[in-house]
Amino acid sequence: MIISIASGKGGTGKTTVSTNLALSIGKAQFIDCDVEEPNANIFIKAKIKEREDVSVNIPKIDENKCDYCGKCSKFCAYNALAVVPSKILVFPELCHSCGGCGIVCPKDAVSWNKRVIGRIEYGPAKDINFYHGLLNVGEMQAVPVIKSLKKKVNKNMNVIVDVPPGTSCPVIESISGSDYCILVTEPTPFGLHDLKLAVEVVRHLYIPFGVIINREGIGDNRVEFYCKRENIPILLKIPERKKIANLYSKGIALVNESHEWHEMFGLVFNRIKEEVKT
Repeated sequence: MIISIASGKGGTGKTTVSTNLALSIGKAQFIDCDVEEPNANIFIKAKIKEREDVSVNIPKIDENKCDYCGKCSKFCAYNALAVVPSKILVFPELCHSCGGCGIVCPKDAVSWNKRVIGRIEYGPAKDINFYHGLLNVGEMQAVPVIKSLKKKVNKNMNVIVDVPPGTSCPVIESISGSDYCILVTEPTPFGLHDLKLAVEVVRHLYIPFGVIINREGIGDNRVEFYCKRENIPILLKIPERKKIANLYSKGIALVNESHEWHEMFGLVFNRIKEEVKT
């Protein structure tokens, strides 16, 4: 079973939920797809043993063949190519490696260079197989790194996917193919607003989902009213507690310090498993 943990906004406790869920069920694969700022290993504490570069194809123009017709730059929706008199400029950071410029070129002047944009790292942590991706500083495209990470999914294990915040392309790539999605929110107006956006995404992808409310007690009840009105199950409420915040600040998973929370996250997993079966 593949369970993705997402949120409409950053800072809601998505990594708290994903790491505690993985540690509570054990014998799982954990994939941190928040490749711009991965931090799950602060809590999982895997020893990184393997590294693998992630590369994308960037166009290389053979100017002995090119007649500067400009068809490639006109085709490129991301302005990664610009044609000036007797010269073609390539902007690698803007290229999405779609290959379209090579298709439309009438002179077959386009070939490809490999460009490393990030890496994948793997390491074991007790009975958890841990993977995370790291996008190189200055790079804008997280999706190729996430796609490489998703290829590591072992369908013979329970898989926990920590999703980037928001509702953009990296989020959609991360949650696609999941059997269930947990949306983490907080009981504030901002939390509710961005939860609604995340709900639209998972519904569009036809992925069953439920909500975990983190930091319960800091706001109001509008998130609960919304979930009740929309018939969205609330899987768990995590209260605003100084002890929980202290453990988090020290990189200590809640389930490793509290048998009660270990059981509660285990119950969340069992509930999801029953919902997926039905």
